[in-house]
Amino acid sequence: MKNTLVKSTLILSIAALLSKILGSLFRIPLQNIAGDEVLGIFTLVYPVYMVALTLSVAGIPIAISKLIAEARAKGDDQHIKTIFSVSGVLAAVFGVASFLLIYAFSHPIADVLGGPATRPALIVVSCTLLVAPYMAVYRGFFQGYENMTPTAVSQVIEQFIRVGLILLVAVIMVQNLYSDEAIGGGIMIGSIVGALASFVYLRLLYERTPIRKVKRIKDGSFWKTGKTILKISIPICIGAITMALLNLVDSITIPTGLKNYGNSGDEINYLYGIYGRGLALVQIVTVFASSVVLPLIPSISKKLSERDLTGSKQLIENTFFLTYLISIPAAVGLMALTLPINLGLFTDLEGSQVVAIISFSSLFTSLTVLGTGVLQGINKARLGAWIIIVGVMVKLILNLVLVNTYGLTGAAISTALVYLILFGINTYFIRKYTAFAYFSKKITAIAIASFVMGAVIWLPSLLVDFESMSRIMALLYTAIAIAIGAIIYFCLLLALKVLDKENMSRIPVLNKIMK
Repeated sequence: MKNTLVKSTLILSIAALLSKILGSLFRIPLQNIAGDEVLGIFTLVYPVYMVALTLSVAGIPIAISKLIAEARAKGDDQHIKTIFSVSGVLAAVFGVASFLLIYAFSHPIADVLGGPATRPALIVVSCTLLVAPYMAVYRGFFQGYENMTPTAVSQVIEQFIRVGLILLVAVIMVQNLYSDEAIGGGIMIGSIVGALASFVYLRLLYERTPIRKVKRIKDGSFWKTGKTILKISIPICIGAITMALLNLVDSITIPTGLKNYGNSGDEINYLYGIYGRGLALVQIVTVFASSVVLPLIPSISKKLSERDLTGSKQLIENTFFLTYLISIPAAVGLMALTLPINLGLFTDLEGSQVVAIISFSSLFTSLTVLGTGVLQGINKARLGAWIIIVGVMVKLILNLVLVNTYGLTGAAISTALVYLILFGINTYFIRKYTAFAYFSKKITAIAIASFVMGAVIWLPSLLVDFESMSRIMALLYTAIAIAIGAIIYFCLLLALKVLDKENMSRIPVLNKIMK
């Protein structure tokens, strides 16, 4: 049982990581193919969809899996059928209601997001809400039987088809000279087809099981089961939606701020595409950082449940140490190499200052994701959600002030500041409840090593004319600089005694090599 659970969790974690990597990387070729305007439309619209999707889906798989697992333990197959049937009805109601709300209010929502050009994308992507909630029900069903493979495979299927179609449709529509508005709507078809393919896969697997829906549910049973599902899923939903709200605040406030700053309606989608360049880089750093540290979060919960306070404290210290070890040099390196990275990945040097500021914020973004995860691990998930809500309010205020005053640069500064604040608040409460040590000397040494490395790889850029450099040369320059930077960073860590035998054993990859 234990080995099966560990294996299932590992499969789900790998699938989630692969999906996140795909979701982070595809924005780069999308910008290359369709331009900053289309990337801007996508980046503006997607947070609205994600909030609606989270409200419709988040918590349902966990709620269903929990209830089905309990019914299985009692041998109550009839109740399993009822749970599955009721959850299907709830999913359909939430999905249809969310779609109709977005469709009915698509004009005013589009006006807030930056203009009519965002409306086609908004309507098309909202159609996914007709499928995604029902897909979540099937995932929860299989998870209730401790079978994580269907969920993992369906996530990968959904993301591969979604990303593949987004890029394919972008190529076809650009070649046929469609407008940015039309391309923005067209590429969202990928989200619909991806979700539909995932649903079909799960449905076919379900057909092989002996469990079937109840044809008629008694009113009393329906409401009782429905309330139980909602009671479990709503708190999870609230926790999940908070991070999505941070991106939604940007989509709502930055276009208005850019208008007040003096930009015309036609420029806003383009400028938001520039902003999206930085966000794409931040996502990549955050995904790789979280993939190393977040698997440790369940272990923290386990240690606490066993009342092993020393062990949980040690694990928390390890997760922060690893995050600093990865995120500080990554953030410094991105900022130092902004010019060649911007040219190599995004075809030109536009908005390099904005990209540099947002890239550096990847440090605080990674630490915020970690802090929220640790709070969940120490059974303070509700506190973590409230902290993010505070961050949403701070982001709203900062955007209203800074974007109106400094334009797109103000938006980048706002992003860096809000994640710095969230990191500070998270850390305060984690220390309050666990009293973990900060590795103050080690962290100072990591910061010194990172900034020295950053200075070394940045100084040559003062002598290079990136304006006349080709993309291939920019990518080659970046690759060489990263390799040199990595060697310098590692040597400095050894020289400053950051990586002694004890600390190296905390790093999963190095620990295996040492063994």
